[in-house]
Amino acid sequence: MSTTIYHNPRCSKSRQTLQLLQDNEIEPVVVEYLKTPPSAAKLAQILTLLDIEPRDLMRQKETVYKENNLNDPALSRTDLIAAMIEHPILIERPIVTTNGKAAVGRPPANVLDII
Repeated sequence: MSTTIYHNPRCSKSRQTLQLLQDNEIEPVVVEYLKTPPSAAKLAQILTLLDIEPRDLMRQKETVYKENNLNDPALSRTDLIAAMIEHPILIERPIVTTNGKAAVGRPPANVLDII
């Protein structure tokens, strides 16, 4: 079983989620997504696993969200995914993927449903 966490070490929820995985004897692959953003294909796959739309995974209070008018309803799924790749700070965190499932660790206990 391969488990991956898209992690921001500066985020308390992300650190708590990583600790929760480790407490459950899971040593995930840690991807610091701000340094190494997922590809567009990987992000699309994560959205499918989460069964949500791109905006639902975006941190809409970030300045870059407002500056780029990402609330524009005319923007396509592809446009929004591209914005998240270009500005990974927009991606909600942490995201855990394992066994064809995914969860956003907000709250961290959400990941217990998939491990």
